[in-house]
Formats: sequence, structure tokens, C-alpha cells
Amino acid sequence: MRHAITQLPASRIREVANAGLGRADVLAFWFGESDEVTPEIVREAAMRSLAAGETFYSHNLGLPELRDAVARYASSLHGPIDDDRVVITSSGVSALMLAMQMLVGAGDEVVAVVPVWPNLTAQPAILGAQVTRVSLRPMQGAWKLDLQELKSRVTARTRVLLLNSPNNPTGWTLSRDEQQALLDHCRGTGTWIVADEVYERLFFGGAPAAPSFLDIASANDRLVVVHSFSKSFLMTGWRLGWLVLPAGQLDAVGKLVEFNTSCAPVFVQRGGLAAMAGAEASVPPLISRLQHCRDRLLTGLQRLPDVNVAVPPSGLYAFFQVAGQPDSLAFAKRLVTHHGLGLAPGVAFGDEGEGWLRWCFASKDPARLDAGLGRLASALGVESRVP
Repeated sequence: MRHAITQLPASRIREVANAGLGRADVLAFWFGESDEVTPEIVREAAMRSLAAGETFYSHNLGLPELRDAVARYASSLHGPIDDDRVVITSSGVSALMLAMQMLVGAGDEVVAVVPVWPNLTAQPAILGAQVTRVSLRPMQGAWKLDLQELKSRVTARTRVLLLNSPNNPTGWTLSRDEQQALLDHCRGTGTWIVADEVYERLFFGGAPAAPSFLDIASANDRLVVVHSFSKSFLMTGWRLGWLVLPAGQLDAVGKLVEFNTSCAPVFVQRGGLAAMAGAEASVPPLISRLQHCRDRLLTGLQRLPDVNVAVPPSGLYAFFQVAGQPDSLAFAKRLVTHHGLGLAPGVAFGDEGEGWLRWCFASKDPARLDAGLGRLASALGVESRVP
């Protein structure tokens, strides 16, 4: 067994979830998904596909009609993107791994902004790359990037700059000026940017999407953008994503898809087509519901003593810390075991998240959030004052 594999950490979120396994009384907010089911039009499209017998292999790059739909969808948000830059993948995490396999080999340097979902930094490590971590910092109620520090770490020897914005777990979101500065810097160093933008539509800043590198990059820039149907379209269990590549890279990534998964299932892609067709009817109301949940949860957390929470401008999560609780894994286990409250420990996202907890606020019933706040208040020995 390779050393890089044996050194991979087990999921700390799963470790907490296992502590509450089989308990019907647990209020679970640990995983990064809404408790709303996938829209009916998406489920029906997949069922029609199965009923029609579409259970065979498809093209490595995805159904042509889905690639076209994704290109039109992305173009509506970011300007013209041709379908010959789009690859359909079997999940967003598969898309990320394909990007790493395309760009990174043993000994290469990858610079990553953290804390971040652990799969992102584990993937280049699996391939033998050296990962340099640059940490966000909480400042004045928000997570901030030291842009100069990051630029100083990205040099001519840096193969990939890995960015997740909007960020899981903090909700931190790159500004347009920061993106432009990083794009210009990476053009100078010859560094590829791999941008995980799966949360881009879950943006509470009044625009249809968070700032994207696709807004400012050319088709020939060294930029790979990763997307997923999971979050914005309530399709976490479907395992469907896509990549936007520079011009001329399609054949190479098609080979990698063949060697990884061969193709995404046709009936799942039919569901993706239905999601694309209904995007502007389903996504804005979802964002409105999520913003209501975010504001409700943040108000409740801010009313609790000794709780420090940063306001997330995007995403699905409140990331907060409780004074006197430096061990996030132990604290999360106590919360689920003794109070029936399931949260993700911040250390699951790297040492930079230690002492923090992540709460997924994507709930169709905001009263669940109130109940969870009550359980956290009980754990802290205070009375809950929900909104």
C-alpha cells in the first residue's frame, strides 16, 4: 500500500455521524445537503429514461444535449462558453479528481486555500503532489484571504492553485478584484487554476451567482472550473457534475473519464437535463429559502453566549466556535451523544478549522433549526432565545 494512501485521514464527519447511528432522535445537520428531495420533474425524467430502457453506456464526455444545455446555462451566467469546453462527469468530486489527474503528478506543487472540504487537498496528495496550505482567517465577523500571502506562495514552480469559492465550510467568497489579481498572477507564473465553484448559485449578494473566474478568463487561460448538480439542484445522491475546460482539452479529459468511470449513467443525465430546463424556476426560490434559514440560524447563534459565528455570504453552512471548546471532534461527539445534535467538527476541514463547528442550515422546515438551537443552548447550560 502506498504511503500517500495509508496517510489519508478518515472522515471526521462520518466519525461523528457514526456516534449517532440508529438514533431517531438526532437532529442531523452534519452533511452538506438540504433535507429537501430532488424536484419532481428531475425524478420523473430519470424514471422515464429507465422505463425506456436507457441503461447502456453513453459517450465519455456526456450526452451531447446535456453538454449543450450546460454550456447554455453557464453562458447565461458568465458569457459565451462553447459546448466543446464542457465535460459531464459522475459527480463533482469525480470532476475534481479528473482535473487533478489532468494536471498534477508526483512531486508537483499544489497551493490550496484552506480550511476546505478534505477531498480537495487529498486528491493531489494521492497523486504524489506536495500540497502547500494557505489559510483564511476570521476577521471582524467574516473569513478573509490575505491576498499578498497567497500570491507570494504561488511561484513559477507551482503547478496548480486550488480554490473553493464559495467555500465549504466557511462561506468565504472571492471578490471580483481578488479573482482578477490571482488570474493575472497565475498568468505570469504559468500556474493552472482549478476553481471549485459548485456553490456559486447559493449566493446571498443579490446577483444570480457568486463571482466566477469564467466571468473574466479567456477560453485559452489555464483554468479548469468544477461544477456539480448536487447543491443548486438538490441532487446530492445522483452523482452528476461537469467541468469547464480551456479550449482544446476535451480529448485528453475524455480519455481520463474512460479510465475512471467510462461515462455518467444516461438516466442520471436525463435528470440533469430536466434540472437545466427548470433551473430558473427552481434555483431562485431555493436561494430565497436558504437565505431565510441562514438568517434564522445566525440570529439564534449570535444570541448564545460565548459563540462566535462568521456571517457566510454564500453556501449552505454556518461555521462557528464556542469559547472553551478547542477540540471540535470531541465537542461534536458530545453534542450528538448527550444532546442529539449532529454537527460537523471543524477539524474535518483541516487543522485550520480546529475549534470550529459546521452547521448545514439547508432545511425545508426552519423549526428544525430552532430545535437544534435549543439543544445547543442546553449543551451550553443556557436558555435558548430563538428568533
